[in-house]
Amino acid sequence: MWCGHHRGASGTRQSLVIDLCRSYGVESIMKTIIEPFRIKAVEPIRMTTLEQRDALLREAHFNPFLLRAEDVLIDLLTDSGASAMSSEQWAGVMRGDESYAGSQSFWRLKETVQGLTGFANLLPTHQGRASERILFELVGGPGRVVPNNAHFDTTRANIEHSGALAVNLPISEASVPANRHPFKGNMDVAALESLVAKVGAENIPLVMMTITNNTSGGQPVSLANLRAVRAVCDRHKLPLFLDACRFAENAWFIKIREPECAAMSVREITRAMFDLADGATISAKKDGLVNIGGLLLIKDRTLFDRACNLLILTEGFVTYGGLAGRDLEAMAQGFKEVMEEDYLSYRIRSVAYLGEKLLAAGIRIIEPPGGHAIYIDAGHFCPHIPANQFPGQAVVCGLYRSAGIRSCEIGSVMAGPRPAAPPKMELVRLALPRRAYTQSHYDYVAEACAELFGNREEMRGLRIVEAPEVLRHFTAKFEEL
Repeated sequence: MWCGHHRGASGTRQSLVIDLCRSYGVESIMKTIIEPFRIKAVEPIRMTTLEQRDALLREAHFNPFLLRAEDVLIDLLTDSGASAMSSEQWAGVMRGDESYAGSQSFWRLKETVQGLTGFANLLPTHQGRASERILFELVGGPGRVVPNNAHFDTTRANIEHSGALAVNLPISEASVPANRHPFKGNMDVAALESLVAKVGAENIPLVMMTITNNTSGGQPVSLANLRAVRAVCDRHKLPLFLDACRFAENAWFIKIREPECAAMSVREITRAMFDLADGATISAKKDGLVNIGGLLLIKDRTLFDRACNLLILTEGFVTYGGLAGRDLEAMAQGFKEVMEEDYLSYRIRSVAYLGEKLLAAGIRIIEPPGGHAIYIDAGHFCPHIPANQFPGQAVVCGLYRSAGIRSCEIGSVMAGPRPAAPPKMELVRLALPRRAYTQSHYDYVAEACAELFGNREEMRGLRIVEAPEVLRHFTAKFEEL
């Protein structure tokens, strides 16, 4: 993926290109960022016609979540659990110790995670939302308030299921798509102070920070902002927890965008982030580079013991947590591989490459491109469709119908029927699975988006005809208007 070309331009032009390349962690301007791996096995994908996809979309009630995966050409629905595992991870699968208690695979995972994060108290879970459910069953409840830079869907749902209130406190720049603030995932520290004063520290069981900030466009959180939030927590004696699904991508952004951290390694930055926290929920299906698995990290021994009891009740014994030994083994290896800086450079540059292609086509996205996905501004994409007719879902359906690409709406559908505050943006997320697709796949995605954008006036809004009360975007049924 080209980071730029030197064509005898002026010194100013050349310096701009160099600065752009270095912002992606690339030192040379005459270099293509290649995948830092070879392909050892391939999985065929099925080609379909426009007519077939139109029929399939109707059968799925205009909700791509309800499509069969075999009917999807390029699947950008999520980056969760969709990674390609390495040869070392597959070797680990064969080494997995399936003992019910005290598995060697658990102890290898614990050693790896403790080395990365410093946390000695860790519980494996089957995925991140299981960690969230256990945590908020213990600390949530009616009258409680949980602030975050921006809660993602399952986090909010688990908080609200406990009876507590989930509150988002993003910085103002986060809601302006074209604003290129380097850390749009940051929390508004003044707003956090105001919230504590309003509801009382005694009603806030913990403060949470999502790194990177998924809802705000996969945008990173700076180490300085984490420290400022920690200082507020210390003043009010509040625990700080991380939603750390994409901690390695966040650490890479800190390295290349936060000047005082430029000389630090990603591993050092990772440890600095976790050293500020009292706990974390982690879906290993993201930066753990595995297809299933999660973690719950807790410093407080009393809370950890309560979490152990609940885990045994609902997930499994404390050394397997609902996972097979082979899953623990693959997770341990994945947490090692995600620290490789060549991989992180390629990963972040791949996302930026797709974003630049869409911007060149006139498509508005959240800028700068985030860590794991490109977020299309669906309100700008199809301005003739009002929010109550779900423009994001219209774009999602349009991309599948026209090109076989599956994506995800993040807007009024995901916000639910009675959100505490309407979403400020109607977005479509193109989430890039790790190590699964190549540059030519992303060129195809960019071409398909540009073609759909050129025909956007033909797109139609939708209405919901059936949906559950909670997390409706997963199973809602729609019809076109």
